[in-house]
Amino acid sequence: MLRSKLLHPEILGGLASAGHLAKVLIADGNYPSSTKPNPRAKIVWANFTPGIVDACTILRLICGLVPIETVEVMAPARSGMYAMDHDPPIWEEFRKILRQDAGFRGELVQLQKPEFNLQAQTEDLALIVATAETQIYANILLTIGVVQ
Repeated sequence: MLRSKLLHPEILGGLASAGHLAKVLIADGNYPSSTKPNPRAKIVWANFTPGIVDACTILRLICGLVPIETVEVMAPARSGMYAMDHDPPIWEEFRKILRQDAGFRGELVQLQKPEFNLQAQTEDLALIVATAETQIYANILLTIGVVQ
């Protein structure tokens, strides 16, 4: 039995095989995890039922295992049904988790949906964790840093 809070063998294996500058996508329940990202990336299906497992739980677990160098988020649309004139509420939770559990002091890099999807298609994407997160704009792309 591992002492780590994260016991999922596929997530642990995906993180163990990723190195510096590899990317990890934590996808919300609306993200097309099997059609948009790099097809060579390992997909872990953690979307059991709406809200379980959520993006913040996965972020907290991953932050406890790997250093985080850069964080990119899918920015809200500027117009249309899901447009927002403020940060999505979940981003404040992301910032708190990143500070507390990863010591991350950088800013969230905001990418519009097409740019975010392009980043998720790069060869650097090593792991996708498809969550059942119900909040919108809860997709987060982590770049793994180096162990100091």
